[in-house]
Amino acid sequence: MNSHPVAALGEAGLLLSLVVAAYAIGASVAGARRNSPKLVRSAILAAHATTALVTLSSVVMWFLLLSNDYAVKYVQRHSDASMPWIYKLTAFWGGLDGSIMWWVLLLAIFSSIAIHVNRERHRALIPWATAILFTVVAFFVMLIVYEKRPFDIFFTEAPRVGKDMNPLLQNPYMATHPPSLYLGFVSATVPFAFGLAALITGNLDDSWLASMRRWTLISWYFLSQGLILGSLWAYEELGWGGYWGWDPVENAGFLPWLTSTAFLHSIMIQERRGMLKVWNVSLVIFTFLLTMIGTFMTRSGVVQSVHAFGQDTELAIIFLSFISFSAIFSFGWVIYRLPVLRSRNALESWVSREFAFLLNNWILLSAAFFVLFATLFPTLSEWVTGERITVGPPFFTKWMTPIGLTLLFLMGVGPLIAWRKASIENLRQQFTWPLVSFVVMAGGLQAFEPLRGWTRFSFGKHGFSLPVTMPVLCFALCAFSLATIVQEFWRGARIRQKHTKLDFATSLIGLVARNKRRYGGYLVHLAVVMMFVGFAGDGYKRETEGTVSPGQTLSVGRYTVRYDRLELGADTQKDTMTALCTVTEGAKTYTMDPAKWAYHRHQDEPPTTEVAIKRSLREDLYIVLNGIDKGGQLVNLKVVVNPLVNWIWLGFILLAIGTVVAYLPDRAYQLAAEQAKKDGGQGGKKAATAAMLLVLLLGGGGRLAYAQMEEAGNGDLHTARSDRERALFHQLKCLCQCMHSLNECGGECNPGVKRRVEVQKLIDQGKSDQEILDWSLTRYGQEVLRVPVDKGFNRLAWVLPYAAFVGAAGLLVVFARRLTKKRAEPAAKGASSTVAEAVKPQADDEKYEDRLDDELDKLS
Repeated sequence: MNSHPVAALGEAGLLLSLVVAAYAIGASVAGARRNSPKLVRSAILAAHATTALVTLSSVVMWFLLLSNDYAVKYVQRHSDASMPWIYKLTAFWGGLDGSIMWWVLLLAIFSSIAIHVNRERHRALIPWATAILFTVVAFFVMLIVYEKRPFDIFFTEAPRVGKDMNPLLQNPYMATHPPSLYLGFVSATVPFAFGLAALITGNLDDSWLASMRRWTLISWYFLSQGLILGSLWAYEELGWGGYWGWDPVENAGFLPWLTSTAFLHSIMIQERRGMLKVWNVSLVIFTFLLTMIGTFMTRSGVVQSVHAFGQDTELAIIFLSFISFSAIFSFGWVIYRLPVLRSRNALESWVSREFAFLLNNWILLSAAFFVLFATLFPTLSEWVTGERITVGPPFFTKWMTPIGLTLLFLMGVGPLIAWRKASIENLRQQFTWPLVSFVVMAGGLQAFEPLRGWTRFSFGKHGFSLPVTMPVLCFALCAFSLATIVQEFWRGARIRQKHTKLDFATSLIGLVARNKRRYGGYLVHLAVVMMFVGFAGDGYKRETEGTVSPGQTLSVGRYTVRYDRLELGADTQKDTMTALCTVTEGAKTYTMDPAKWAYHRHQDEPPTTEVAIKRSLREDLYIVLNGIDKGGQLVNLKVVVNPLVNWIWLGFILLAIGTVVAYLPDRAYQLAAEQAKKDGGQGGKKAATAAMLLVLLLGGGGRLAYAQMEEAGNGDLHTARSDRERALFHQLKCLCQCMHSLNECGGECNPGVKRRVEVQKLIDQGKSDQEILDWSLTRYGQEVLRVPVDKGFNRLAWVLPYAAFVGAAGLLVVFARRLTKKRAEPAAKGASSTVAEAVKPQADDEKYEDRLDDELDKLS
């Protein structure tokens, strides 16, 4: 028993949390199998109790760190009284034991939130989701209790000082970068749990997709934030002049980001066309497994990294066992449910948005498996040959550069192609301005810069070349994608302006508010374009390095850096050595001071590098103090000019705004609409427009323009009057852009109201449920149904990089051909087409909101 009373409290909390989590798992499964609401409720309470106990233990650990209690081994090894209090807090996840405990805390909190939010909406899935979520929690708690033991104490006399945290981690970005990545990792467990629960229960309609999309979006955003903050840390702390080095820990966060990005794109095909169900469930599982693999890589010693946690063979075996079990169990259920995971519709054409998204997914997934293979290749080679072969950034860059440029191109192509099948006229209208932008940008840049050779994409001994340099090609593709995004906003706003008779600005804001997922996604795409501008700038990087004495200079481009003197300093934690430099930039002169910091508790480690950076949108001036001679008379300086690098960080800010726009619930927009109704007269309209713009800029969007065109009589939402109507509404999908069931569609949705009225009228006429479903199928086609009725498809497989890309391309062609097989047309098609043609003029005038997305796609 732990003789330290505070540490004993933390240890007891962990032991109790393991017991209570085990009960939550058992009671959830038993309650689901016996259909016992009481057992399920007790399991949910036990789940929340587990979260409370883990939180208690975490608070205890923070207390021990802040109070400098060196009797606890973890505190002594990763903290010191001289550290600022903020770094004492971050020491919680600065070591291996604490990082696993931090993981458990976040996962338990996210699990409790997910269970509470979805307890009514997905009642049938909750027991199994609870069991799965807290199985993962229990696994990590078990690791802490039996393997890592963060509350162990010294049984002899406790040390009087701490060893301090790794100096590289004592950086503001490291106070935010690991928590962001952890949030991205643990939140990926929620869609995995609910997706697996849907497989187990057989509730495989689309009802769980909306909730899981939101959780995946949360995971994707925090992974994005963690990767960007990690890049900033590498840029400012490591002193090598770059921001991404394909480090295994960087790759560990990048892998699930790729698969979650693929899921967020392909889920739109399932919602709109009832396709790719097996693919989407598999992507959710892959994302979870990759978060586990990333955790395994950085904590087992399988890979070598500047910020991995060292080697632990026993921990590696435990992690591999858990990952293997999770993969077999998960994909076993996918295989078992294949008969019901069938697509409702076929791929009608390879020249369609569906195929563009499919191709985009193939490339994202191929990138993920290539990065995983290349990251683990040194370890694999060591296991097979006994020799550890290094795989560095050039190897990754050779493969990932063409992959990244292809994704940038597809990002611009996807919105330009219509759903189902694009016509020649559609392609001509859509591609004209993006292609003009591409040609003008490529030709202009290639003409005005020195020709440094053609861009060559090489794979082994083979490859191909393009008559532009790599940065020019990247800039041209950025122009292409930018033109696509601007065109989508412009034409969409003009179409809306035509129908609503409002001014352009109001129409544009209303357009975003009406379909926040689509246009929030376009803002994210614009952010990615900005980031690629920053990536392209790396092709113009200039640098020099030299050993200089006071008064001597180094020159790079328009900058001249003069070394003046070395200044020495110290505080309670470290000694500092600062090189004072004067920089001349044309007529401007200013000082910069790169430095080295030597921490007292880490005398056996090299000093940290503190880079001096002069930032601007055009470029960064980046000065590194590489070394100092023993007498202090000479210093070695590295001077780097990084063009456009800040566009990467600015792009992330826009990415965050776009994510908020896409994520915000309809309630946020409804509040704006209610306020608009209170405004009367022209002055009220102007005030409402200004309010809309402000909310949109803050990431909220607005519904005011839509409120201005609401028709009288929509106050009656025609909600379900009986359980029978509720069941019917659940089987039918609203045909507006929300893509929810008629039960879930928002009250402001005119198409949803219309569809509910139709169903209620048919019920009042004495129609049976099947007759109502058949009528809906004849009137609206198979998209209106939420029950899968068609064929599925096979997952792509990857073996080795070269064979994988070629083999997967072949599988993609085969898969697309299967999806394009002709389906027998229903006998009533002719009648349905006649009705559709008869009502087309009326639909153009009176059903604008229901057809807005198709009008934008067809540019009608």
